[in-house]
Amino acid sequence: MKFIKFHVRKSIHGSIPDWAKLKEYLKVIEELFDTFDKILASTLIIKMCSMKFNGTKGVREHIMKMRDIAAQLKLLEIEMFELFLVHFILNSLPSEYGPFKISYNTRKKKWSVNELLAMCIQEEGRLNQERIESTHLATQEKKPAKKGKGKAKAPLNQVSKGVVKCFFCKKKGHMKKSCPKFKAWLEKKGNLISLVCYKSNVVHISHNT
Repeated sequence: MKFIKFHVRKSIHGSIPDWAKLKEYLKVIEELFDTFDKILASTLIIKMCSMKFNGTKGVREHIMKMRDIAAQLKLLEIEMFELFLVHFILNSLPSEYGPFKISYNTRKKKWSVNELLAMCIQEEGRLNQERIESTHLATQEKKPAKKGKGKAKAPLNQVSKGVVKCFFCKKKGHMKKSCPKFKAWLEKKGNLISLVCYKSNVVHISHNT
């Protein structure tokens, strides 16, 4: 009795009452462990059903954890067929593995867990490469354009927000070439030039005379 008690875990000593006969004591231990096995099996099944691959760790580790739970359930006499485990693992993968799942479902050949593990690792590498390329492309698009390149010069009579402004009278709504004040100024300037030319010719004629 002392030898058996010594090898029983201390954490469950309080759950096992003392019995005078060894046979009765062993029977209680057996019944108690049967209860523990049922509880452990339920816990493992719940854990496995709730497992989802979130990408924080590699897909290899995720599949190995699910395979380990299946092995523990087998020891508890709850056997999971390999094909069922393959579908269970596929369903635990996120939506980005959607094309990969469709590819498997359209194949005639059925994979083993080892084959699924190898294919998932390969798919994970492809997805990681796509993420790197997408990030690099987004970074290139966000880079500002160099000075003097890729920038079209704004029209002389155009300010921000597409509003037209005259540079002569400083009023909005028309350009300099259609400004009435600018036209009047040109006309006045032209008359003045004509007058100067006329006086210059008169002086030139008088000198010749």
